[in-house]
Amino acid sequence: MCAAMYVLSTVTGYVLTSALLMKCPNLLHRRKREPFLSRHISHRGGAGENLENTMAAFKHAVDLGTDMLELDCHLTKDEQVVVSHDASLQRASGINAHISDMTYAELPPYLCKLGVTFQRECFCEGGEDKRIPLLKDVFEAFPNTPVNIDIKVNDDRLIKKVSELVVNYDREDLTVWGNASNKIVKKCYTENPRIPVLFSLPRVLQLLGLFYTGLLPFVPLKEQFLEIPMPSIITKIKGPDRLTRSQRLITWLADTLLMRKTLFQHLTARGIQVYIWVLNDEEDFQRAFDLGATGVMTDFPTRLKEFLDLNGISKPQ
Repeated sequence: MCAAMYVLSTVTGYVLTSALLMKCPNLLHRRKREPFLSRHISHRGGAGENLENTMAAFKHAVDLGTDMLELDCHLTKDEQVVVSHDASLQRASGINAHISDMTYAELPPYLCKLGVTFQRECFCEGGEDKRIPLLKDVFEAFPNTPVNIDIKVNDDRLIKKVSELVVNYDREDLTVWGNASNKIVKKCYTENPRIPVLFSLPRVLQLLGLFYTGLLPFVPLKEQFLEIPMPSIITKIKGPDRLTRSQRLITWLADTLLMRKTLFQHLTARGIQVYIWVLNDEEDFQRAFDLGATGVMTDFPTRLKEFLDLNGISKPQ
């Protein structure tokens, strides 16, 4: 009887303490400094309105007032950091070659028409700007705009070069970098711990485990940005009729586990921003902000801006 009472009181105390710290994490953790806050994030510069990852796309998004540009980086044969999503040039340029095998001067332009990955049966036709830009071009053109960098390959030289560019352009407080790979994120953090990092996929899974066991409020977190998909959008991208029953079940389960308002509120209270990607319609914009997301990443920056303006959603202070 005494043992049972001891176990019960211990469990009760743990649950109550966890619940208290979940709501008031700053009782245990110092809130992280937030050098910038982003509501409106332009995915690949806004891949639904201009050719992805081009200077034209970035300029359009910045002119609209985007809070952050999201882009992807690779390294050329002559060690230039270029802004491109794919390692291969096949999809975007129609050339059967890899960026790493060519010098920057040899890189072909983008095709005139590219598919929009996160919008079903959608293509974007570009204007005159089809050049693959350098990362330094983006830094020079938009010195005050935060940039979210996806380090696309596990390459020590690429990570070092990106860090050097960030430092040279005095952008450590205007940059976040990382990848789904935990190896890449660890290397980024080791190379330059002053540049905030994203949660990798393994760390997201670990974060969920901590959250559902009640341990999260007790654990320190080095990451400053949680950047996650909204699993339910897969039904819009592929179409519900093209998903098997098991795929629909997995999508529902992932969405239920990941899209948790309590989790988002806890993280933001600790100074960790929550970005949800890649959302392209008002219904998903609304759901993300209702859940407490700090910001939304979109292929259609004009749509998101109109939604934010219409609903009076301003940048958090």
